[in-house]
Amino acid sequence: MILRPEDRVTGAPDPVRWIDPLMKYLKLDYRISLLRAAAFYGASHQAAMVFQVVAPKQLRSFEIGRHRIQFIYQTPAAFNETNKPDWLKQLKSETGFAKVAGVELLLLDCVRYFHSAGGLDGLAQIVHDLGRKADPRKLAKAAELYENSAVRRLGYLLDHFGHDRQSKALLRFVENAKSMKPLDPSAKSPIAELDRPVEVDRKWMLRINQSVEVDL
Repeated sequence: MILRPEDRVTGAPDPVRWIDPLMKYLKLDYRISLLRAAAFYGASHQAAMVFQVVAPKQLRSFEIGRHRIQFIYQTPAAFNETNKPDWLKQLKSETGFAKVAGVELLLLDCVRYFHSAGGLDGLAQIVHDLGRKADPRKLAKAAELYENSAVRRLGYLLDHFGHDRQSKALLRFVENAKSMKPLDPSAKSPIAELDRPVEVDRKWMLRINQSVEVDL
């Protein structure tokens, strides 16, 4: 591969320069989201070497140079509903443009696929850094297409970090909550929990089974 001098450190061109033609070749729509999109919007401490793309087809992740391209699968029906032009932005490079999730979709993608967003702490950092940039109306509209429990987790984190306008826009989703859910669904129930009751947040119908830590 012939590389420009600025690409030699990473061993390959930045994926933002070629992801759009790649997806057009595959005849698939897409959006850049999660960690790379968060870095694009200015979230701190995001791993720039992980380039995450949401697509309506299961695709194998791969590495090129020091870049790791990770594809996140969203069912075609949900993808077609969420990947609307009004909810996307364009990430510009010298070769053209690539589609990137708007802040509202980014937040919802991160809470839905939080394992790929650095777990609960990684998700919390993104919500802390970017939550105030979300348009409350767009956020509430897009949230209708995501799982109720994920929306409530996002609402709790927005509330936790004082993004009041955005959190209030999601409060109506609590009305459809059928049961309490854990804030961190991946956390195993530690034995230590037997010694103390788990905090319950009835506003968002969540069991706060993990503390939230971010870099301020």
